[in-house]
Amino acid sequence: MCGRFTQQRPTAELADVFDAESLVEAAEPRFNVAPTDGIVAVVQPPDDRRLLTTLRWGLIPAWADSPKVGASMINARAETIFTSSAYRASVRKRRCLIPADGFYEWRRQPDLPNGDPQRGGKVAKQPFFIHRRDGAPLAMAGIWSPWKEPLSEQWLRSCAIVTTAADAFMAPIHDRMPVILPPEAWQRWLDPTVDDVAELRGVLEPSSVLLEAYPVSTLVNSVRNDSPELVARIDGEVLRA
Repeated sequence: MCGRFTQQRPTAELADVFDAESLVEAAEPRFNVAPTDGIVAVVQPPDDRRLLTTLRWGLIPAWADSPKVGASMINARAETIFTSSAYRASVRKRRCLIPADGFYEWRRQPDLPNGDPQRGGKVAKQPFFIHRRDGAPLAMAGIWSPWKEPLSEQWLRSCAIVTTAADAFMAPIHDRMPVILPPEAWQRWLDPTVDDVAELRGVLEPSSVLLEAYPVSTLVNSVRNDSPELVARIDGEVLRA
């Protein structure tokens, strides 16, 4: 899965990297993006102009009664995304890229039992920060959906990150990982005219090329914390793809 990530890069730089027109105002770097937050994403309307815009993280299907459902729909599994009633309409026509400088995942320490937060100075779940070794941004595959608030009739656009089974690099940390798309797949994923299921499935493969994972402080466990200290490496094992 993917439950936290960072968006540290200036929006102007993201617009350049993704060749998109930015509709997002400049913002402070974010080191602990959490579910229901507004996040920067790349979308491509039918007129073929890529846009850098803001979406709420946690997909709210058009048929939902309340936006609260989005809090539990932050990830969409690649294995079932084309058949799920919550996601199948979006994956056919409303796909996006979610830029990230890295994401966090928690690995349970094998010698510590569940429910025991600390023993012998070790934490039960060790957070890792996963990023590209060359410093380039990750492009996580995403889907988005519009939802109209019944009373105000205002529109809310929300999204989910597509996840897949972990590859050999991620498996020691977690059994799931976000689908990370290489630049050559960006246009195919964004293009709303591409709706062939087989072609889209072919894009959703695990990829950890150039990734590195290192342990970070448990400060990231709290959504209230948001500072560069969260991505600082601490002593421990470093994994490289």
